[in-house]
Amino acid sequence: MRRPIKDKRNIQPDRVYDSVVLEQFINYIMLDGKKSTARKVVYDAMDMIKEVAKVKDPMEVFNGAMKNAGPIMEVKSRRIGGANYQVPIQVKENRKLALAMRWLIEAARSKKGTSMSKRIADELMAANNKEGEVIKKRENVHRMAEANKAFAHFAW
Repeated sequence: MRRPIKDKRNIQPDRVYDSVVLEQFINYIMLDGKKSTARKVVYDAMDMIKEVAKVKDPMEVFNGAMKNAGPIMEVKSRRIGGANYQVPIQVKENRKLALAMRWLIEAARSKKGTSMSKRIADELMAANNKEGEVIKKRENVHRMAEANKAFAHFAW
């Protein structure tokens, strides 16, 4: 018997930009329950985006980066008749957002030398311009899905 489906947590929008997605991003960045530190990092990154990209609303850059970084297709392993196949499937909207956030933070944490807020600002601006480490990762995922298109009939 299957487990009952978990109830989704209701996330309140962040205080400055009134965005639920940005609050989720803050939660992803947070380490060891230090939410105020994560908030400071994200808001400093947004201020840097405002200065460097010369835009009035840094949320445009943030939303553009999330849209560009999220994959459309991915592969999922399926076991059929004793063989494992990489079956391409379409990515749901909430998973697309979660993957985009995870990849952005992972890319920012992999770079060293500058502050976390500067690294996040750089990654967000790069993803908004369809370049950078996150977009490469997305393209690799798409390439894998394209290469395994022959097994698409196993998706059910």
